[in-house]
Amino acid sequence: MTRTAAILFSLGAAVFVALLARQGAGAVASTLASAGWGLLAVAAFHALPLAVDAAALAVLLARPAAFVDALRARWAGESVNSLLPAGQIGGPVLMARHLGQRGVQMHDAAAAVTVSTTLQSVAQIAFALIGLTAFAAFSATQNAHAARMLHVATLCATGVLAAAIATFYYAQQRGLFGRFSRLIGKALGARRALRASARADAIDEAVRQLYRAHRRLAASFALSFCGWIVGIGEVWLALAFIGHPVSWLDALLLESVGQAIRGAAFAIPGSLGAQEGGYLLLAPLVGLTPDAALALSLAKRARELALGLPGMVYLHWSERDWQRRRAPRVPLTD
Repeated sequence: MTRTAAILFSLGAAVFVALLARQGAGAVASTLASAGWGLLAVAAFHALPLAVDAAALAVLLARPAAFVDALRARWAGESVNSLLPAGQIGGPVLMARHLGQRGVQMHDAAAAVTVSTTLQSVAQIAFALIGLTAFAAFSATQNAHAARMLHVATLCATGVLAAAIATFYYAQQRGLFGRFSRLIGKALGARRALRASARADAIDEAVRQLYRAHRRLAASFALSFCGWIVGIGEVWLALAFIGHPVSWLDALLLESVGQAIRGAAFAIPGSLGAQEGGYLLLAPLVGLTPDAALALSLAKRARELALGLPGMVYLHWSERDWQRRRAPRVPLTD
């Protein structure tokens, strides 16, 4: 973990603890415990948006049997993003590595993950704005002050996301990987630096080719957007199990704007504290008590543990198996 990531993680953890203490950790824990085994159902439901996101990645891979590989890669990458203090960088890196270990050309794998991550973020902005628009059009909330705060928070979050995506896209078009490779090449030997630069240039070219494949881009974006839509069911299901059911419109608001706030805090590992603060902001608009809002956030984090820990175990054994297959075989002697 870098020093910056450690500082951000510490700040997020402090906010997380402060919010729990302010609302009453006992009350939040009691509300969460009322879900019982329903938390496993929430974790199982998440397999649906995970599969849709994997399909969004698979359409960018030029391989017939890419879906299973993309699903495993997406699972492993999401596990790393959720449980390790690597911000949102570690997951995509390991996704590309995992696909490369499954026979996908490394430059194609890195390009597909890069473009898929970009499109998923663009779809997230569209999802947040649609959620906000639908809520404004159909909701009968009387809390005008909270509604104004919601609009400001959503616009700020989407603005931060849009700026980050625009910067990321511009860097891709300007040869992101090649520039980064040449930047760190000074620390390598001349021969190693040349090989690394050639691989990075191949990734940059593969990224540019993908952005010219308009049909595949459209399909990936549509699937990414569907993945965000399917995620509404997770919020609806979690709140039903903890005894605070909401309408589908309210679940749409919670998932769309809540995810936008979490996405804007991408630099904080796990968006710790930001996700909880976002749900507390949204709670008055959908009639949730503060302890129910925090219980919803903890239910999502419990789901991350339920799927993420097996994902980390799978990643470990997959890496170990790949290293074993790469090891040179020593011939037997008499």
